[in-house]
Amino acid sequence: MLAIGEFSRLTHLSVRTLRRYHDADLLVPATVDPATGYRYYAAEQIPTAQVIHRLRELDVPLAEVRRIVGTPDPDVRATLVAGHLERLESELDRTRAAVASLRRLLRPAPAPVDVELRTVPETTVAAVEGDVDHDHVLSWYAGAMAELDATVERPTGAPGGLYDNALFEVGRGRLLVYLPTDRPPSSGRVQPVTLPAVELAVTTHVGEHDDIDVTYGEIGSWVVGNALAVAGPVRETYLVGPRDTADAAQWRTEIGWPVFRVASR
Repeated sequence: MLAIGEFSRLTHLSVRTLRRYHDADLLVPATVDPATGYRYYAAEQIPTAQVIHRLRELDVPLAEVRRIVGTPDPDVRATLVAGHLERLESELDRTRAAVASLRRLLRPAPAPVDVELRTVPETTVAAVEGDVDHDHVLSWYAGAMAELDATVERPTGAPGGLYDNALFEVGRGRLLVYLPTDRPPSSGRVQPVTLPAVELAVTTHVGEHDDIDVTYGEIGSWVVGNALAVAGPVRETYLVGPRDTADAAQWRTEIGWPVFRVASR
């Protein structure tokens, strides 16, 4: 048997931590002296203590650590650990995206945004549209685009989307995704839709979409600075995206801000 101090040195868990784990029924000593209250551990408990140590280093909550350690089935244990690792990877991705956005925002002299004024004629496309919560945009888009890909046989251009102002302002609004095609079909949610003619201020967002809001801010500032008034939903065109390549550095998304020139006095 190992006294708690010896067990602490062997496992790199402090005596205070071992007492806390005992109180939480996470790592119970092999025996406790009824007279002195001293805790003693078996050598066979060392691997369990080391597993607990690693899990806590990964910020796994105590309750989940208890489930993992207390589960005899190795497949179940692996599933529980894998689930937490996936959450950690997702949090790491969000952290990296936030850091990249902050670096872009805080650079001393941001490069001027390249904006083109473009007149887009009336166009009939194959489209899926609906009212969507802002938090569900990505999943809704993925489903709608998969349906378009399965229905439209011969696209004649890059896919795109129209995003209603309310989607950004109140968190829910009209969203339309489309594929250009000479003969838009009518099948399921896919229907022919005529997009009205519009004048757009267009810029291109390069790379993944985690910081696309920064590009939105840049083109918005350009619109204000060039005496252009905004009207209508924002249009995005996915020139190169996840459907084309897994290399996010190659993605190119055009952002088209509907505008009209303000008459000068």
